[in-house]
Amino acid sequence: MRVLVTGASGFIGSAVLTELIGAGHQVLGLARSDASAAAVTAAGAEAVHGTIEDLDALRAAAAGCDGVVHLAFHHDFARHQEAARAESAAVEAFGEALAGTDRPLVIASGGPVGTERDMPPATGSPRVAAARAALSLAERGVRSSVVRLAPTVHDASTCGMVQQLIGIAREKAVSGYLGDGANRWPSAHRLDAARLFRLALEQAPAGSVLHGVAEEGVPLRAIAEAIGRHLDVPVKAVAAEDAAAHFGFLARILGNDMTASCALTRELLGWQPVHPGLLDDLDQGRWFG
Repeated sequence: MRVLVTGASGFIGSAVLTELIGAGHQVLGLARSDASAAAVTAAGAEAVHGTIEDLDALRAAAAGCDGVVHLAFHHDFARHQEAARAESAAVEAFGEALAGTDRPLVIASGGPVGTERDMPPATGSPRVAAARAALSLAERGVRSSVVRLAPTVHDASTCGMVQQLIGIAREKAVSGYLGDGANRWPSAHRLDAARLFRLALEQAPAGSVLHGVAEEGVPLRAIAEAIGRHLDVPVKAVAAEDAAAHFGFLARILGNDMTASCALTRELLGWQPVHPGLLDDLDQGRWFG
């Protein structure tokens, strides 16, 4: 296939590029800067200059491809609503280009909770609208699917959300958790996630919801304990009334128990995660450099 990938130079996107090229696909990577274009080209893909706000460019690029993997998203919590609107507009542009072709459109989304059959409320995350829009394209002749990514996608070198906890623990000289720390986060290694995007592109039926979850729930206390060992700081519970002051914006999600199943995804696509788990990568110590 000739495949357009947005977010192609990002943490997950760069792994998806490598996965697709390794499987014999011809890949075009959307690049918003010269540095991104250079990274895409170095990976063996063709760079297409543009942004997800340039809807005409998205339509033109998608129309010339056999499928699209849409990963780009502006992860700026101060502009989350604006970023979500841009994502919805991009999905609609891809839908216009691919309508009636039965070509695949795979988009990344967040917040996997429960099973793939559970739909978050429309009033939930601002990204829900884009996911719902993508799934509705199945009725317009697009083989659309949504990959709900675990909140902790990692490898041995980085994991954004846990790295923020490391930074807080280093600043506060204590590795904290809320309550009894039994609440859990799903996780996935980025190479396992990249393989799932390829399988979705190649095989997922129209309207599929998939969970990019290798570990259904890693206890927050276990994460805090691993951070404490590596930083040689105490591990302590943080009272709910002190959570905002201690954890900042993370306080509103740290107390949630966010377990998610990927059983239906594994059954549908034969996806089998094989790469190290979150605590294994954390214990390698490279996140603490």
